[in-house]
Amino acid sequence: MPTLFERIAAGELPADIVYRDAEITAFRDIHPRAPVHILIVPNKPIPTANDIADGDAALVGRLFLVARDLARKLGIAEDGYRLIINCNQNGGQEVYHLHLHLIGGAPLGAMVGAR
Repeated sequence: MPTLFERIAAGELPADIVYRDAEITAFRDIHPRAPVHILIVPNKPIPTANDIADGDAALVGRLFLVARDLARKLGIAEDGYRLIINCNQNGGQEVYHLHLHLIGGAPLGAMVGAR
């Protein structure tokens, strides 16, 4: 069964798309954690970071290039932003389709809360 992100990338579900090409789709998170919160997904279904194949290296690299370009376009590159990939349950992954969070537009605070 296709994931939510596969369906968004395929144009089957609505989303606020900020970037799309043959390999990557980027859209605004529906529950943003900062003024800018973009999800950048490969159109190819890759469930988790553990499932990235050696042959996916260029695709995964492009996720970061798209993030860089979007940060510039959205005006958050100079002040700074965070890129996050969650992996599996303990890593906080909710949708099992590899995705990169681009978060910024305000001070983001500590990376991980105190234990």
